Order: sequence, then structure tokens, then C-alpha cells
Amino acid sequence: MSTSSARLRVWRPAWPATPHTMRALRRGPGDPTYQVDEAGRHWRGIRTPEGPATLVLHARNDLGAIEARAWGPGADWALASVPDLLGDSDDWRGFEPRHPVLAEAWRRHPHLRLGRTGLVLEAVVPAVLEQKVTGQEAFAGFRMLVQRYGEPAPGPGADRRLRLQPDAATLRLVPSWAWLQMHVDGARSRAVVTAARVADSLERTVGLPGDEVDRRLRSLPGFGVWTSAEVRQRAHGDPDAVSFGDYHVPKDVGWALTGRPFDDAELEAFLEPWRPHRGRVPLLLAVAGLRRPRHGPRMAPRTHLPARVTRR
Repeated sequence: MSTSSARLRVWRPAWPATPHTMRALRRGPGDPTYQVDEAGRHWRGIRTPEGPATLVLHARNDLGAIEARAWGPGADWALASVPDLLGDSDDWRGFEPRHPVLAEAWRRHPHLRLGRTGLVLEAVVPAVLEQKVTGQEAFAGFRMLVQRYGEPAPGPGADRRLRLQPDAATLRLVPSWAWLQMHVDGARSRAVVTAARVADSLERTVGLPGDEVDRRLRSLPGFGVWTSAEVRQRAHGDPDAVSFGDYHVPKDVGWALTGRPFDDAELEAFLEPWRPHRGRVPLLLAVAGLRRPRHGPRMAPRTHLPARVTRR
């Protein structure tokens, strides 16, 4: 790995932090902005407030440290973000498992943390593209968007074909026909463009209370409870954000904790005692690999693009 012009930070957390916390940011196996190399290092192409950056994290278990290197104009910002990215600001105080399955999952994963990027538009774009479609279709659309309208990440990121998401100005100029070529219907492309138009306001929601962030996000056309939660989980590290409206989450939580799948209303009622830590329940179950058995054929990608607007 080239270290030319690299900025270096060696961070020694008070708990066994791991770069695997960042996997929540990976949008499918072919995500152009995220890679894990043969040595287990995690690479990200990031568009920071100070400019583009390539960030690579390596767990140095021999030192009890995370070794971080970064390149590009945003390198210092990227290095400063590492503790938050890996969950240093996540506070589990007040969370009670309340269920033996959750207690066991927490016992097995006592150092689980929820990271936050502090980058809202970066979380918004893939979340909107994942509205009401299969993962296969959403990930393909995101890859095409980044490949066509993003740019190479700085330093050795470019050699690895790592890329940055397009910036707000570029997103605002993507023509409607190009979105359709990327299999993104009008409802979702309009939501992305709308978010890009108010990108500066979105970034200012970092640090606000979760309820206020949710209110501001859901005031945008095409943004519903699911999209808001997906953004708050990743950009804000909101422990109370639950992806209501998800095809799998209610069914998996219900099956793991009661033996039968939930619908959204049942999930919301069931999780209420965990407020303001509701999001930790599906997170713990997912990390523990507790999900209902999958039966039947998988949902197929659509062969047409719907015209109606959805708010998810």
C-alpha cells in the first residue's frame, strides 16, 4: 500500500473497536465507495466538508489500536471522524435487554457500537435508491450513479478503483432520462434531486435531537419513516431509529422474540418500552444472526418503472 502523502492516525479506543462497524455503510458487494482488501483493511471513498478523501482503517490488535490513513484534501477531516465512525460516541446507558434472547445477544456482543458518519447527503442518496425495490436493483442503480457521476477517490484509492459519490451540484444536474437508464424511477430521482437542492440544510441536522432530524427529513417530498430511519442510523448514529416499513425487519424481530412475524404496527407497539433505544433491538438480533427462515422464491427485480410517488 502506498503511503505517499498519507496522513496517519493511530487511535487507541477504550474498548475493542473494529472497522467492521463500518459495514453498515456498504451498499451491496459491488459498492464502488467501499472495499475490504486481502489484508482485512477497510477502504472508503468519502466526500467530506473539506474535500474528497480516501480513508483506510486497519485493526492493529497487537497494539490495541486502529491504524487509520487518509489521502486528499479531506484527509484531516476523515481522520478526525474515525472515533465517531466506529462508535466512540455511542452510549448504551439506559438500554435494558428485557428479553432473554436480547440479553444473550448482548452478552455475546458486548462491544457492539453504532457508528455515525456525520455526512447526511452521503446516507440519503443510497437510502432513497433503496425505496420499494429489491436490493439487487437498488445496489445496481447506486453503482451506476457513482460510476457515471462520481469521481475517483484520492491517492491509492484511485488505484483500487475506489470512487466518491457525486456531490450535490452534480446530482442536481443529472437529467431525468439518465436516472431512468440507471433504473431509478421518477419518484426516487426527484427525492434525490430535492435533497441535493437542500444539502447544506441537511448537513446542519448533525448533532440535533433525533426527533427533530426525523421531522426535517420527513418534510421533504418522497421521504417517509423508512428513509428517515436509514439516514439517521448511518449519518447521525441515532439509537432510536427503526426502519419501519422494511420488508424484513418486523418479521425478523417478531420471529426472534415471539416466534411469529410482526407487521409494522405490532413492531412499533412491541418496541415502545425500549425508547429511546428502539433501534438497538433489531441491531442486536441482526448481529446475532437471528432472522426468520427464508422460504419461497426471492422477489424479482421489476421489469417496468412505476409512475406513482412513494413515501417510504
